[in-house]
Amino acid sequence: MVSHRAAVARMATVVCAALALSVAAPATASVSAGPVKVGDVQKAMEGLVKTGHVVGAIGEVYVDGKRVGKGSAGSRLLNGKGGAIPSNARYRIGSQTKTMTATVVLQLVKEGKLSLDDKLGAVLPEVAEKDLVERAGEITVRDLIQLTSGIPDYIGPDTSDSARDYRPTDLLAASRRNSRPVEIGTFNYSNTNYILLGMIIEKLSGRSLAAELNRRLFAPLGMRDTYLPTKATEGIRGPHGHGYAPDETGKLRDVDRLNVTTMLGAGGVVSTARDVSAFQSAFRQGRLLPESLRKVITDPAPGQLPPPSGGPCAGNPEFAAGGGGSAPGFTAATYTSSDGRLQFAVSVTVAMDDAERMTMPRRVTSALQSVFCPAA
Repeated sequence: MVSHRAAVARMATVVCAALALSVAAPATASVSAGPVKVGDVQKAMEGLVKTGHVVGAIGEVYVDGKRVGKGSAGSRLLNGKGGAIPSNARYRIGSQTKTMTATVVLQLVKEGKLSLDDKLGAVLPEVAEKDLVERAGEITVRDLIQLTSGIPDYIGPDTSDSARDYRPTDLLAASRRNSRPVEIGTFNYSNTNYILLGMIIEKLSGRSLAAELNRRLFAPLGMRDTYLPTKATEGIRGPHGHGYAPDETGKLRDVDRLNVTTMLGAGGVVSTARDVSAFQSAFRQGRLLPESLRKVITDPAPGQLPPPSGGPCAGNPEFAAGGGGSAPGFTAATYTSSDGRLQFAVSVTVAMDDAERMTMPRRVTSALQSVFCPAA
């Protein structure tokens, strides 16, 4: 039988959801490749809820920063309770946070405060001195951003206390107890890389990660409803959807209050469809980083296959390789056209186990494909 502590640990897991979505909205947009006809987002969200074990789904479409479509289906709470979720409600964006964290690190590189070739042991000497990261003297900042450091993930029994405020060093200590999965230079998805990048931001800026994300990204881009929670039991502000996952007995439990101190720069940000679309637009249009640094994030890492592009309709608009986030109770994704003018942001709260949650990328793609490219 799985222990309660292990079940809570699963609830804290933040994984990348590689989703391939298109968009739908009651309007016609124009991006670099030409006019784009978008359909009914509300109908798409209703269809998504009908696929089963989906509590609620919200989605919005933006063109040049203007909302051109929205949809909300299902309910805030399980079994139709709690009323509808506003389409502009806040939600956890999961691993989409990583792009934000990496952007701030690369801004520090642009400012000359850091180099992509700097060694982790030199930037954060304490992780080497305290043996918190194996081979810290060989791992570069670039390795951390591109997930090629070979550092193990920290998720597990060591980080399963749902009420404890974890420090980044606690997560590193938990990671250090796990075996190295790959050699340095080989891609391996591990949240620990982004815990370390958050520590680098705090050291070089002299501010908390939450404050620096707000100073460099959220405030300048007008992302007024976006923030990084910092307390273990801190919930999402305002009306929002709740997700559910089974405990060790198989009973569904509300996992709305995930321990955000186990997420931090790897997956802790709370945002809205409007705000995360504003970030993606600015990121893709080069308003946050020059192209040479942006490609450190967007280009495949060594040993990683290039992601599919173009979207499910194999035509206009051509979507950039998408960003998604997932954990027990939710899946979220934001997809943007390559020129950064059009975004579709979606949040889905679910009542399912981890295995079934892995079907969500296919479901979301199918739901939106049926509207955006009905001939497919």
